[in-house]
Amino acid sequence: MKKIFALVLAIALIAAVGCASAATKLVVGASSTPHAEILEAAKPLLEEKGIELEIVVFDDYVQPNLQLESGDLDANYFQHIPYLESFNADNGTHLVSAGAVHYEPMGIYTNQSKLYTIDTIPDGAVIAVPNDPTNEARALNLLEAQGLIKLEVAAGQTATKLDIAENPKNIDIQEFEAAAVPRMLADVDLAVINSNYALQAGVEVVGTAIAVESPEIAYPNIIAIREGDDREELKTLVEVLQSDAIVSFIQETYGTSVVPTK
Repeated sequence: MKKIFALVLAIALIAAVGCASAATKLVVGASSTPHAEILEAAKPLLEEKGIELEIVVFDDYVQPNLQLESGDLDANYFQHIPYLESFNADNGTHLVSAGAVHYEPMGIYTNQSKLYTIDTIPDGAVIAVPNDPTNEARALNLLEAQGLIKLEVAAGQTATKLDIAENPKNIDIQEFEAAAVPRMLADVDLAVINSNYALQAGVEVVGTAIAVESPEIAYPNIIAIREGDDREELKTLVEVLQSDAIVSFIQETYGTSVVPTK
């Protein structure tokens, strides 16, 4: 009887080990807010489909792509396509979009000790913007949409402050790494901030945006993968992130700061 019990136990253990090893693991890099939080919400849904998700949080826009290219990550989730294409061109990487998940409308925020509105921004105001090519262009286009500046028509998606054609208020545009812009708000008059970094900083630091980029203009944030990587588990990752459950999570958690693409 003992031998039979031992045999049954051994078979059960082998089966358990087999089930555990059957789970597929994905390592995904992400910005902490909202990307890593959205991935955390997706974890149990992926587990149901036999996929274990490991999330690696980054505080910059460079390492997630470099580590994806090198194979240290299976995917990343923090960027939009214009930034990805610009990064590929500048760094010789071979990354592509596997699917879009959400928009992050960029906003104009005022120094909390001054509390300007768009109409009360003074001559010579200092405005901080992100310094990476695509996000600086977005920031400048948002300022243009509010009537504060006018850009050269040909500037397009890579506009910088050198492309400002008209600046009636003599606004001083100062460029900073995107993650640093919320911290600079206390030292300038206004700042144009990516939604993810505004969410990380919190309303006690940046307050509420006084003007917001239209979701129709904002670029969708994507799941990036290596070119040619057509694994089914990556397709499942995108399907889960585009599911009704995750759409509801995004809407209930972030309101209008993060807008699902679905």
